[in-house]
Amino acid sequence: MNTKYKDSVFSMLFHDPDLLRELYCALEDVNLPPDIPVTINTLQNVLFMERINDISFDIGGKLVILIEHQSTINPNMAIRLLLYVSRVYEKILKEKNLYSGKRLSIPRPEFFILYNGQAPYPDEETMRLSDVFEEIESLRLPEKQKPSLDLEVRVININEGYNQKIAVRCKKLAEYSAFIAKVRHFEQEMGDREAAMKKAIKYYLEHDILNEFLVEHTKEVFNMLITEWNTEEAKKVWYEEAHEEGFAQGMEKGLEKEQENLAKEKEEIARKALAEGLSVDIVCKITGLDVETVDKLI
Repeated sequence: MNTKYKDSVFSMLFHDPDLLRELYCALEDVNLPPDIPVTINTLQNVLFMERINDISFDIGGKLVILIEHQSTINPNMAIRLLLYVSRVYEKILKEKNLYSGKRLSIPRPEFFILYNGQAPYPDEETMRLSDVFEEIESLRLPEKQKPSLDLEVRVININEGYNQKIAVRCKKLAEYSAFIAKVRHFEQEMGDREAAMKKAIKYYLEHDILNEFLVEHTKEVFNMLITEWNTEEAKKVWYEEAHEEGFAQGMEKGLEKEQENLAKEKEEIARKALAEGLSVDIVCKITGLDVETVDKLI
């Protein structure tokens, strides 16, 4: 287990090309020929809220799929996925010359958020990057019919009892959703989260559900669940603080946390670029950092 990053039970469970093939086919209601390769390309050094992105993979070099597993709906997910996919493309194009006269081709992106929180949510909704763009009416300019850049994310409810067609086509996803539901049931029954998690793991082992995965990763699953659910509780506290301090102040706190994480990521990219021999000017253009900050990193 990589203790540097807070991984998730979901990403560990689906860290397998064949399972990802099955999951994608279930989500899109399609069939992929078995000879088309599925390659995991999750970036291990890109953090959001101190967690790595859940899953990123490509299908036959033609599609790049980003999947986030969330227990709370974040209105900024489209922005975060935009930043993440740009880094995936950077990795894909690393050995290619962007200034070549020959036109390059890149895999077509698809984005999914798989929601399993307790707050009510429909089977599926769509989130778009254009939903968060600034209005330009105050500039007295005509509003364009569509922006020059957009990104569409399918938000799918994977809680037990929702999207049965997907659950039937992807057994592991159905078992995972049922496992989370069982933990929540035991917690409500016992009033003790850690005891509920242990009981759910034992129940699934006894009933031969997710057996191989749980036998191999019992301790990790327990520790990950504790981390994930504690993070969920922390988010609830932030929302409560937002109500107590006023919506604007609460949002400002959340933005400050996001900006702090983003600044750290930019500095890490700058360090790597400098190590590769890029000039300070180029590094500033790539990261948006000022010259003084980059000089300090040297």
